[in-house]
Amino acid sequence: MNLSYRIGWSFFRVMYATYFRWRIFGAEHVPLKGGVILASNHASFLDPPLVGSALNRDINYLARESLFRFPGIGALLRSWNAVPVDRDGGGAKGLKIILNRLLDGNGIILFPEGTRTLDGKLQPARSGIGLTVIKSTAPVVPVRVFGTFEAYGKNHKFPRPHRVIVKYGQPMNFEKLRAEAQTCDKIRLKEIYQQVADEIMAAIAKLEPKAD
Repeated sequence: MNLSYRIGWSFFRVMYATYFRWRIFGAEHVPLKGGVILASNHASFLDPPLVGSALNRDINYLARESLFRFPGIGALLRSWNAVPVDRDGGGAKGLKIILNRLLDGNGIILFPEGTRTLDGKLQPARSGIGLTVIKSTAPVVPVRVFGTFEAYGKNHKFPRPHRVIVKYGQPMNFEKLRAEAQTCDKIRLKEIYQQVADEIMAAIAKLEPKAD
């Protein structure tokens, strides 16, 4: 961790521990080194720093490309390993950066649902994460956050002191589907992307807010 990241990491840890009384389960499932995709449900703006600050390694985040145009904010985001992406959270440029970060041994947080939930319930996965997984070689760790919707969902103007929980599942590997994707036709390839996304979302759904 660089100095800027460590300061932010420490701040969020204190905030989640005191104001939100956080609980963490399964952090040992996340490798301390090497490329890894953290695939989490998305209920609140609290989710990215919650998933990242619970780990003893630095993590890469996605941020809208437009934010990087502001000198101060852009510099801070870069120091926090943020990846610039377009408004829809995808795009060829963003994908290339993500894959390069994974290849360089970094961890990155992705949200299979694509956007925050409106009602606190899990949403269907979009195929975008499947494309990223297939084109990379990194393991995928399913992550589920609890309480962040109640604490700071889309219907809240300010965060409330509600307990939040983050739980990390067992790493998932997709060697067979990655191998098949090398030779299949475009129709099957799109099916594979969605299949991977659905399998990840199913693994997230199985995580319960308590230790196993």
